[in-house]
Amino acid sequence: MEAAGKRLSARKSFARHWQLYLVVAPPLLFFIIFKYYPMLNAVLAFKDYYVTKGIWGSPWVGFDNFRMFFENPMFGKIVKNTLTLSFYLLLAGFPIPILLALMLNEVRAQRFKRFVQLVSFAPYFISTVVMVSIIMLFLAPRLGFVNVFLNHLGLDSVNFLGSPGMFSSIYVWSDIWQTAGYSAVIYLAALSGVDPTLYEAAKVDGASRFQKIWNVDLPGILPTISIILILNVGNVMAIGFEKVYLLQNQLNIANSEIIATYVYKIGLLNANYSFATAVGLFNSVINLILLFTVNAMARRLLKSSIW
Repeated sequence: MEAAGKRLSARKSFARHWQLYLVVAPPLLFFIIFKYYPMLNAVLAFKDYYVTKGIWGSPWVGFDNFRMFFENPMFGKIVKNTLTLSFYLLLAGFPIPILLALMLNEVRAQRFKRFVQLVSFAPYFISTVVMVSIIMLFLAPRLGFVNVFLNHLGLDSVNFLGSPGMFSSIYVWSDIWQTAGYSAVIYLAALSGVDPTLYEAAKVDGASRFQKIWNVDLPGILPTISIILILNVGNVMAIGFEKVYLLQNQLNIANSEIIATYVYKIGLLNANYSFATAVGLFNSVINLILLFTVNAMARRLLKSSIW
């Protein structure tokens, strides 16, 4: 009887709110078809895939593909490069949108504020290919703007993209320039939700601008900061493939070869799909562990978490 009552209640709810269910249906189908259903094929990582036999008909090899990856001489190097690039981007890129949002929140000249927002937000819409082309033109050894400027100062030209040690900084700071304005919008939206009475109380107490930012603004957006940090750490191994691959060359490959580019070259170009799936699954498991760890730490320390 209880189960029949629940089914009747569900039918009544659907009949009453069918428009909302209709709106939810397309994104739900998208995630089921393109996100959840493909997860079933992760079993490919444990098989020796043959196109003629299909995924489920191919022979089972257990953890051989993972063992092949772990025993590869490149394993330590590409994992180190991936982590170095990811944490460099996280440490350098995470605070800058917060600082930008806090500074913009203090600007009273609305025209100047809109101008800064436009200038900082616009690079986000530049495609990866165009962005890499701009970087290459600016850093070209002979005719690049940066080297021309260095030559005018009496300094020698520098082959920026040919130096392995400079690759991480080029990638990270160009990414910050491109995405900081877009990321700051989230924090500006959070700042707009801070209770105005807190600002009035701070003003009555004689708080300076810095004290107001430290004691009102930052605590007000702390839940947003913690959630964004958790999501960023959860994707720390999923560093963007396209930009790294396009900036990569034989001179900087020692520091630019990451898991994503390695999988593309070894797993996909060589049609070793089982191996590529195994490496991708390893990547996803590390991200999942980091996500759970940081979420637990945020829940304990900041009293704010995703779940």
